This record gives sequence, C-alpha cells and structure tokens, in this order.
Amino acid sequence: MPTRNDVLKDRLSRSREVNITVTGRKSGRLISIPVWFVLEDDKLYLLPVQGSDTHWYKNVLKNPSIRIDARNAETEVKVVLITDATQVSSVAEKFRHKYGASDVRKYYSKFDVAVVAPMR
Repeated sequence: MPTRNDVLKDRLSRSREVNITVTGRKSGRLISIPVWFVLEDDKLYLLPVQGSDTHWYKNVLKNPSIRIDARNAETEVKVVLITDATQVSSVAEKFRHKYGASDVRKYYSKFDVAVVAPMR
C-alpha cells in the first residue's frame, strides 16, 4: 500500500503547480498560495517570484513549517532556506528546464533566495 508521501510524490510528478500554506508572520493566520515547484528525488524546490521580497518567503523566514497540497495529497514539512548564490542559480536553472526560460523570465523578477522542502 502506498504511503502518504508516495501518493503526494505521484501527484507532484503530474502537476505544474502546488498550493503551499504558510503562517502569516504578523497575523498568525494560515495563508495558501499556488506556486510553481520542481520535484527532484526527495526534494521539492520552491523559487519565490520576487525573491526575498515575496510575502510567503518572508512568512517562512519566521516560521519554516509549510503545508504542501498537490491535488488533495498533503503533507507538512519544515523547509530549508537557500541563500547561497550558486545554489539559488541551480534552483532557477531547474525551473527554467521545467517551465521554460521565457516563462521564468516573464514571472520571476529576483533570484536571491530559494527554498527546499525535504519530502521524506
């Protein structure tokens, strides 16, 4: 019988977008937002569209626990923030490969941070 994470990974493998839920840094309320992602092995990479200026990223700075929902398969994970320029560039390249360089250029304006969620 497949585990919850197996079901989630299967749905992630067939999705272009995932919903993440973060805790508001000021309000304490749960905030859900659709985002693009890249799943590679046991890691889910997120790239904030406005880099460190993105509101959901600022919320994750205060509380790194997020909920990931891919078509009703959910899990809660503690994310790791990526600020090293070489690693952020590598994540951005993964996004260009999945979504196309022109769409990444169109929607993403700042490449100074990324986020990785371990999916184990």
